[in-house]
Amino acid sequence: MPHIKKAHLTLVSCLLAAFVMLPLLLSSCKSTGGSDSGTDSPQSGDVKDYAAEVKLDIGGTATKKQEVTVHTFVDGDTTHFNVPETVMESGLFKARYIAINTPESTGKIEEWGKKASDFTKEKLSGATSIYIESDTAEWNADSTGGRYLVWVWYRTPNSSDYRNLNIEILQNGLAIASSSANNIYGSTCTAAIAQAKAQKLNIHSGKRDPDFYYGDAVELTLRELRLHVSDYNGKKVAFEGVITINNSNTVYVEDYDAESGIYFGMTVYYGYGLSGEGLEILSVGNRSRIVGTVQYYEAGDSWQVSGLTYRQMKPDDPGNIQKIGDGFAPAFVKLTPEEFISSEVEITDSDGKTGKHRLAELSVNTTVSMDGLKVVSVYTTDNTESSQFGAMTLTVEAGGSTFTVRTAVLRDSSGELITAKEYEGKTIGVRGMIDKYDGNYQIKVFTPSDITVAG
Repeated sequence: MPHIKKAHLTLVSCLLAAFVMLPLLLSSCKSTGGSDSGTDSPQSGDVKDYAAEVKLDIGGTATKKQEVTVHTFVDGDTTHFNVPETVMESGLFKARYIAINTPESTGKIEEWGKKASDFTKEKLSGATSIYIESDTAEWNADSTGGRYLVWVWYRTPNSSDYRNLNIEILQNGLAIASSSANNIYGSTCTAAIAQAKAQKLNIHSGKRDPDFYYGDAVELTLRELRLHVSDYNGKKVAFEGVITINNSNTVYVEDYDAESGIYFGMTVYYGYGLSGEGLEILSVGNRSRIVGTVQYYEAGDSWQVSGLTYRQMKPDDPGNIQKIGDGFAPAFVKLTPEEFISSEVEITDSDGKTGKHRLAELSVNTTVSMDGLKVVSVYTTDNTESSQFGAMTLTVEAGGSTFTVRTAVLRDSSGELITAKEYEGKTIGVRGMIDKYDGNYQIKVFTPSDITVAG
């Protein structure tokens, strides 16, 4: 009878194995229907497209939905959209993506930030239709009060279904969780995060970001930086200059180049990462050493340096910003309107190549002054939701040349808003900074004392 006992044991073993495997088999066959069907964790080798598993219910009334177009790409988890005035009076909807937090790529530069930003831009740039959706029955503002938390959906030319971009960013390992479970698609979000971690994608990989500059700062002059700024995109640089203007967590730095006889300048965004002595280094009138990362700021169509640090316990750390001296003043180079509009400068760059450049282009972010400007019209920003409410754009004319002077929000000594009637139809002199807007160069003015009315 030994042979019979062996067969019996084999049968029992098989039945036990089947019993153990049954829950796993049922789990793998689990239905994926419904608006949020991503509750099961991915099995080994079972890669799911969670961005396609959730479905956009366009006709549903539980949440608000609006078809939009892109106004400006900001970073991986923030986009500004064009919307009807019935949604936002200004026609501009500043969206912060629900459930995700991508690494920084604007004010602060972090690993994987550029890749996340490029990913969002690529997906929405190729979309045939984009929808935003609230998480509740209302559009909900984020902690800043100026942006609204939304789900972003897009459809491609190759599909009739919409994909959830928030979840797609999570499943590609380009964001960390941000209250990811506490929303209408929470279980799918958490499953997408678990899968990205299991696959060790991008920020979960433990590897270096190929788009992030890990090297020491490149030491250079402002002239070299301005002439070859795109070559330094994403790299850490160090340069010296005089702090001329401090406005909205941003300073403007300029430095004189003796060879060309002109000033070169740069926008430096320090955000909220500095305090105490670090902020004092950026005081107007200081000559300082700036160390930060070069980036193209698409919303402003301009280049800037950001990601500044100051380690107070190690003041001589080469990665720190440093104060070199004080008592300096903005140059406020005196220009004629003709020079501003059409003057060219011949420059030999570090490669030995000589070429002509428009003076305004080379001098962007540097301080200038100009007199005898006739104000022919004034446009005032009237969007009460904007931080620029009350700022003015003055169209000025002199010697047959016409250009614009843009002001910050100006207030008199009593705190009253200065309005267009102060300048319209009058001849003025200005001191400000060369700025670029919508492809054109203008002068930007920050204080009322920088505009003088003739006679």
